[in-house]
Amino acid sequence: MARQEAEHWKIEDLDFSRIALDEVRADENLFYLVVSASFIESGSDLYTQNLIDFFQGDDEVTDWLSNHWEKEELQHGRALRAYVRHVWPEFEWDTAYAGFLEEYATYCKVELLAPTRALEMTARCVVETGTATYYRAMARSTTEPVLHDLASRIATDEVNHYKHFYRFFRRYREQERLSRFRVFGTIGRRTLELKSEDADCAIRHVVQARSPSRASDTAYVQQLSAKMNSTIRTNLSAGTTLKMLMRPLELPARVQTVIQYPIKQFMQHVFLR
Repeated sequence: MARQEAEHWKIEDLDFSRIALDEVRADENLFYLVVSASFIESGSDLYTQNLIDFFQGDDEVTDWLSNHWEKEELQHGRALRAYVRHVWPEFEWDTAYAGFLEEYATYCKVELLAPTRALEMTARCVVETGTATYYRAMARSTTEPVLHDLASRIATDEVNHYKHFYRFFRRYREQERLSRFRVFGTIGRRTLELKSEDADCAIRHVVQARSPSRASDTAYVQQLSAKMNSTIRTNLSAGTTLKMLMRPLELPARVQTVIQYPIKQFMQHVFLR
């Protein structure tokens, strides 16, 4: 694993001079997808400390969170911000982000974590499923080579993060003798929350900076959000997302086949709405 981490990509690996500006400059939907993601990724340090406190005493988990996960998440934010500055230099990223961060900080509280360590690792798996799905879909949605490259790199990182959280989950599940019923409950609840405060907060603050006169127009903001969601839904791989969501349940193959359709319907109406 050390070799893998040592070879992690750097922002310098991205050649922003190759950006095909004519393909993305006028794409408002893509603008909101990229900027919103850059805000959320840049705020990763707010909840990393909550997780470190929650898992205090487990050096393997806390060391990985502080030395790898947080650093990679913050790098995602810096890379996305750099892309925004190259394509939309007129956008006041720092000012808009400051407003976002002030509100976002109120959502990052230890008391909002799951009641046990195994269940929090379950929740982490759901979150990484969501982010991996988002960036895979973003990569598929554009032919602009630099954004495609960047989104693909981030998606690969998120899948790798999922694998770590899943490994930690299995260890804690054994310790806590956690039932599938409780795991399923956490998957369902955390999936319902995936599109709640984080994304809504980011979009509102991007609109505030981009189109101040529309910031209080709830219908307009909802329309933007719906269009973004449609882009993700159109370009995702539902089978891969479903497999990642179900994995912590560790169901026998026969049972998994039986429940796959209703869970997929759940995804379509909630996770992919």
